[in-house]
Amino acid sequence: MSQPVFAELTGQDTVVEQLSRAAAAASSMLEGQASPRGEDRPPGPVQPGAMTHAWLFTGPPGSGRSVAARAFAAALLCPSGGCGQCASCRQVQAGTHADLLLVRPEGLSYGVKQTRDLVLRAAGAPAGGRWQVVVFEDADRCTEQAANALLKAIEEPAARTVWLLCAPSAEDLVPTIRSRCRVVTLVVPASAAVAKVLMMRDGIEPAAALAAARAAQGHVGRARRLALDASAAARRADVLRVPLTAVSLGPALSAAAALVRTAEDEAKAVTEELDEPERQALRRAFGEGSTGKGVAKAMRGMAGALKDLEDRQKSRATRVKRDTLDQALLDLAVFYRDVLMLQLGADVELANGDREADLRQVAASSTPEATLRRLQAVMHCRERLPLNVAPLLAVEDMALSLVEG
Repeated sequence: MSQPVFAELTGQDTVVEQLSRAAAAASSMLEGQASPRGEDRPPGPVQPGAMTHAWLFTGPPGSGRSVAARAFAAALLCPSGGCGQCASCRQVQAGTHADLLLVRPEGLSYGVKQTRDLVLRAAGAPAGGRWQVVVFEDADRCTEQAANALLKAIEEPAARTVWLLCAPSAEDLVPTIRSRCRVVTLVVPASAAVAKVLMMRDGIEPAAALAAARAAQGHVGRARRLALDASAAARRADVLRVPLTAVSLGPALSAAAALVRTAEDEAKAVTEELDEPERQALRRAFGEGSTGKGVAKAMRGMAGALKDLEDRQKSRATRVKRDTLDQALLDLAVFYRDVLMLQLGADVELANGDREADLRQVAASSTPEATLRRLQAVMHCRERLPLNVAPLLAVEDMALSLVEG
């Protein structure tokens, strides 16, 4: 039976079973004072529930990679294997446990200096006597040098350190790292399972919950936002009007500009909420507003630290803008996927079933070949964004392809 800490892993029964067994094996190892690296394990195939020192959680957006890693960390650090109620479990969920190192790269990449600092911290002995657990979200954002530093730590970990890396796929990490990790592959949960979570946890009406779950393609967090946040639903509605309006050059370019402008506005709103508190905290740390000996000298050193903070904030703003625009493009791609399914007469669930009239209108006005080309144009635009192509140029180029069909 799985532990309560795994309750949030919707539709991931196989993963929950594997992690539950591994957490139980980890507790047994502590009793026998064995190493998680498995040097004492007898030869033969690795059992799915065996414990090891490095794990890689993979799966598409919304599958729950970081949720699974955090739940596994709670199970490892909890004396009861993940009861979900004790102080240890609550601290892990809040990210405040003394033996949990939670890494969330905020910028476009995670550098070697940050990684070396992390490796140094991870080498310490656990304060609670169980494990030192590192949950590294978006590990695929490591630079090449950072990946090399991380590899060294995973090859020669401290006796009680467990690394939990998260990435969209195993191929997003260098082969030398992924070959040393136990890969846990999560799947996109079914829409019905996500809708059930929304109904039970948030009290959302069944029809609205199912529509949001389908629109979010199994992403529980996004489904909840679409169901409860009117502005999120409105932004998605604006995106899904693009196929109906992008029928000539002028409207298509206007739609492209609107997509980019929406991403910029959302990124600005998110970053402004975070930036000023961070700047104020830095100024307080350097003694701004205080008096006494040494304050003036400390304040002189603040300029460099403030510049570093501003650089990180700028990188975070770029990432938020890129991620927001990518989500809009993904919504657009799913719309054209639904159109293609209708044109081919495929008996599949439509992600945009609540907009079936629009889907049928676009389907009737084009051919499957044209829809496929439009879908490819959207996906090509998504691929160009991480390559530092100007977002507006990339989206305008996509919009022209949508018009041409």
